[in-house]
Amino acid sequence: MISKNTIDQVYETARLEEVIGDFVQLKKSGSNFKGLSPFTDERTPSFMVSPVKQIWKDFSSGKGGNVVAFLMEHEHFTYPEAIKYLAKKYNIEVEETEQTNEQKEQANERESMYLVSEYAQKYFTKTLWNSEPGKAIGLTYFKERGFTDETIKRFGLGYSLDEWEAFTQKALGDGYKLEFLEKTGLTIVKDQSGGEARRFDRFKGRVMFPIHSMSGRVLGFGGRILTNDKKAAKYLNSPESEIYHKSKVLYGIYYAKQAIAKEDNCFLVEGYTDVIQMFQRGVENVVSSSGTALTPEQIRLINRLTKNITVLFDGDAAGLRASLRGIDLILEQGMNVKVCTFPEGEDPDSFAKNNTYEDLVQYLQENAKDFIQFKTSLLAEEAANDPIKRADTVRDIVNSISKIPDRIRQEIYVQECAKIMQISEEVLYNTLAQIDKKHQTDAAKKEKQERKTFEVVKNDAVVEKVDVQYELERKIIEVLLLYGNQKQEFEDLVLKENEEGELVLEPEVVEAKVYEKVYLDLQDDEIELSNQQFKTIYYKLIERLNEDADFSVSAFLSELDQETVSQVSSILMEEEQYVLHDWERRDIYPKEKKIGISQLVGETILTLRCNLIKNRIEKLKERTEDSQEDHTEVLEEIMNYLQLNKLLNAKLNRVLS
Repeated sequence: MISKNTIDQVYETARLEEVIGDFVQLKKSGSNFKGLSPFTDERTPSFMVSPVKQIWKDFSSGKGGNVVAFLMEHEHFTYPEAIKYLAKKYNIEVEETEQTNEQKEQANERESMYLVSEYAQKYFTKTLWNSEPGKAIGLTYFKERGFTDETIKRFGLGYSLDEWEAFTQKALGDGYKLEFLEKTGLTIVKDQSGGEARRFDRFKGRVMFPIHSMSGRVLGFGGRILTNDKKAAKYLNSPESEIYHKSKVLYGIYYAKQAIAKEDNCFLVEGYTDVIQMFQRGVENVVSSSGTALTPEQIRLINRLTKNITVLFDGDAAGLRASLRGIDLILEQGMNVKVCTFPEGEDPDSFAKNNTYEDLVQYLQENAKDFIQFKTSLLAEEAANDPIKRADTVRDIVNSISKIPDRIRQEIYVQECAKIMQISEEVLYNTLAQIDKKHQTDAAKKEKQERKTFEVVKNDAVVEKVDVQYELERKIIEVLLLYGNQKQEFEDLVLKENEEGELVLEPEVVEAKVYEKVYLDLQDDEIELSNQQFKTIYYKLIERLNEDADFSVSAFLSELDQETVSQVSSILMEEEQYVLHDWERRDIYPKEKKIGISQLVGETILTLRCNLIKNRIEKLKERTEDSQEDHTEVLEEIMNYLQLNKLLNAKLNRVLS
């Protein structure tokens, strides 16, 4: 268990915009920040962060909450893991009792797999530095690659002993279950006919590269064999598991994320050592797809941090053309792509190792070409004297241009391609139109097929009825959260009889805090919130506002469960949705809520009263439907309510029919 003192300190210290900024590129938008949703695939920002309220809201997925809720949603942390992550980020010492073996067993499957992976990383690192084979084989290899002690420790590199089950036996001895060792792929278990199952270490005799998530959790491993065994794969990765999905991970993203956002560019390389060597040389905004073909999920991971990718290829990369086809995916995401190749016989690893930081940076700046220009010149060179190949090349290039969602950029690339390939722009535009038409036809066919899958039943459009009571109660919670502790002058309405004997509402000005006004008005009218969740939040809010003169929303949220935190965040961030539309640019200026707080409070409570009176009248009318009873008293009560309703609506400047 983590102590309350630690939790309080974490909430007081952590800055939401800093934490989320590690995962999403945020841009200033008034008093808030906005960015692309990390939960859905989108091109227009719908993700809002409020530094003042210390809450976030993702309007595309509906998710929202505080700093802990973000880590739990995005990184699938448990509550304690999120607190520990923040404590580590802000150098806060975590006070907690040590986990017993029983507690380890009670952890759910996903958590257990993370625990096993973190244990394995520490074991391989310890083996590298403290065992004789580790130092003689593993450490020697890393030193030969030119890695310093600091770099080896920073990336958590390690060594797995060349023994059948050295790691497995140690892990089992330390209380970790074979079930999770097998599920993470660290241990391979094979059934033997008529005998006991045989188990052995997957990464036996390999140097180890831990693969981290964006938040630094160990997801899996890459292991390189150091012997010349032709039967064994040179590199071996952890298998797909509940926590490790190769297509959604980029090697080095944890170390590179801040540099990528700062430099507003990401260098994409092929291997682990490319990343480490460039990072060591000082170019830190570098990641690797770890030998797999680039996927849309990996691109979106980068897209949250920057719109710019520079792909680095070996000087003699045999699969260069195949790799170029994969980069069309980057263009589809609306990103800016550059390509840089190294001299013959060089790769990012060797070039970074043999050059100074200044030389490396200068080379990357001078040799990084726009992707379309690079592809055009490369393919044009290949097809120079072959008309058929030349025609195929033009179509290939135009196909890449068609992937770009921005029409202006498309036009610029068509002009560039026309110059290099010495072909008219008109022909290229016609080809582009044909490709676009084919895409549209294919999309229409797909949509038609999907429609046929379902039986379509035509229904009259049903207009969803607004739950007025729900909306008004929600508004009361919002008012208390935003302005609860503010002092305001309120105009109270007192029911009096005038000289003509008529009931009238006379105004009286009183000064009070917003929460006091709301509480007393609801008490006077004996109004209770009908929504159970709002009711719970309401009483907690009144209690905290009454006790704490320095009430803050972030401190209040830290006391709530995550479901309630999400609900409160949705209430608070609803108005921020309109900031995303950038109305000011169109000369439309939405009125801010802080203008006329007392009026907002008064109108909300008056409207709630009117709604309750209306409901009461409806119930009384139902009683008059029974013709057997005397309804004189009921009708008199209805008339009184109607008169009161008329007075309240007059105050709200509403005309009743």
